[in-house]
Amino acid sequence: MGVTALKICVCIKQVPDSWAEKKLTAADNTLDRAAADRVVNELDEYAVEEALKIVEAGEGEVTILSVGPVEAADSIRKAISMGAHAGIHIVDDAIHGSDAVATSLVISEALKNRDFDLIIFGSESTDARMSVVPAMVAARLNLPQMTFAKKVEVSAGALTIQRQTETGYDEVKSSLPAVVSVVEKINEPRYPSFKNIMAAKKAPLETLSLADLGVAASSVGQANAWSAVSAFADRPAKPAGTKVVDDGNGAAQLEEFLVTAKFI
Repeated sequence: MGVTALKICVCIKQVPDSWAEKKLTAADNTLDRAAADRVVNELDEYAVEEALKIVEAGEGEVTILSVGPVEAADSIRKAISMGAHAGIHIVDDAIHGSDAVATSLVISEALKNRDFDLIIFGSESTDARMSVVPAMVAARLNLPQMTFAKKVEVSAGALTIQRQTETGYDEVKSSLPAVVSVVEKINEPRYPSFKNIMAAKKAPLETLSLADLGVAASSVGQANAWSAVSAFADRPAKPAGTKVVDDGNGAAQLEEFLVTAKFI
């Protein structure tokens, strides 16, 4: 692909395990992140893998960036253990409850003046399913937004993607730098090697606050969100089914049930 000395940033999110039941906290109606194991957002792993493939085809380095609580540092290290070189962690209590608008502000301020050639996201997070942050970051940084990529090619300072659509894909081209979001069909994320797991423990991890970024607390957080959950209730228990004991008339009982339910 003719790639040389590219600087790539992959933005990841720490989310509750997708196999666990999601819960909200009664205190402020936000996601209870302590109710389940915290993991790297699955769709972001494809973004990390694509970044590594790009730099392995030439030269360069991959930096992992995440916005989240102190515990999110574990997910940054996990992503680095796949083969990335360094991490950036934006952590500040005032960020809690931020919506996509505020999150994109924090990310874009962290990315400014760092001269990344590519900024790669997963297509969405498994806890929110909004798919808007990559486009918002691109708009804030005034960069081309190349979203929903099922294939990425970088050559001679240009970017070409196959953008997935409902009917197939569109081939889209742009200059660098650019913001890209990738879909899960783009690759198969690698497992961290023992060597990279050990290296990740010593990899540089820069920790930044809102003050470091020059972002006012009044611009972020739940109190300043454009949308919020006003109320919620637990899912009602699944009603018990009807138990049919076949005493020789099981077929008739089944027929009666189907007729009553208007299936037949």
